[in-house]
Amino acid sequence: MYLSGQNENSFQRSSITKRLITFAYNTGLIRLGRQFWARSLTVLNYHRIDYLENNPDNFQPNISATPAEFDRQMSYISRWFNVVSLQDVTNWILKNKPLPRYAALITFDDGYLDNYTNAFPVLKKYNFPAVIYLTSGHIESNRPFYWDLVAYCFAHTKKDSILFPDGIERSWDSIDGKNQISKQWIESMKILEENQKQNWISRIPEQLNVVIPDNYFKNLMMNWDQVREMSAANIDFGAHTVTHPILTRISPEQVRTEISDSKKRIEQELNKPVISLAYPNGMKADFNDTVINLAKETGFTTAFTLLNGPTTLNEVKEMPYTIRRSFISHKHSLPQFSTLISPINRLRSS
Repeated sequence: MYLSGQNENSFQRSSITKRLITFAYNTGLIRLGRQFWARSLTVLNYHRIDYLENNPDNFQPNISATPAEFDRQMSYISRWFNVVSLQDVTNWILKNKPLPRYAALITFDDGYLDNYTNAFPVLKKYNFPAVIYLTSGHIESNRPFYWDLVAYCFAHTKKDSILFPDGIERSWDSIDGKNQISKQWIESMKILEENQKQNWISRIPEQLNVVIPDNYFKNLMMNWDQVREMSAANIDFGAHTVTHPILTRISPEQVRTEISDSKKRIEQELNKPVISLAYPNGMKADFNDTVINLAKETGFTTAFTLLNGPTTLNEVKEMPYTIRRSFISHKHSLPQFSTLISPINRLRSS
């Protein structure tokens, strides 16, 4: 899932910062000193590739780029990086097979249908491998992620307030205000234990007096035939759990079930080993030593966070279960994108 609004909008705060980034991009200063990070792995993290207007009732912060902007980003990557596959990264970790200078890995989380309809054609255009981390219980399913359910309820409610888990009722008097409260309510779910979270989510249609149409979310996710087609065409698949809980909010036994069952289901559908895991939400509070050890025991050779990248190749080898990724948002301009995938990104708080 996407990062918090604070992280997502870190480049949006200052018009001076925007101008400086654009100047650095246009003059090439953004790449000054990049040779000192030539032996690093830059991992891009996407969620959805689509147009905002196509998703008025879904959770728009999860849209990483429009198809046209994604094409522009891949063009930039083709010029300044060497795109590698997940197997290339694994071979570096396990067999010491060298990675090229300025190595980049392209990843997606969740398994939305637009990864197939919109991202896949662009990846084929550039002949780029990629990795899609599937939340296996949602593939070929009508069940929405909770953030999309919440977004739908807020989009269609006629109410002007909602109760938060802290017991405070918050209200709005404008569309922008309602959108902000919606994001805050979704963020409030992340700090709850999973059982509490599910209880609050189950009650939000009633809280907002909204009825969800039957099969409304039917075509939001990929199906297994589409996954198999992509798997046969240079796209790898990893596990992103079965139901997308934050792994530090459930018991170790539940963690083991979530990651192992996700792994097994994808392997059954593809008849290929699944060797990589992406932690849901992926910030420091969302994985720990217990989760990492369970990932190792389950048979994963790598696991990916959403801590700001890039990662030096030595770090990748020494800490293969906490590899960093750069989160991409549709709010990022191409100059901002170029900053996010530069070593400057490591200077931001994670």
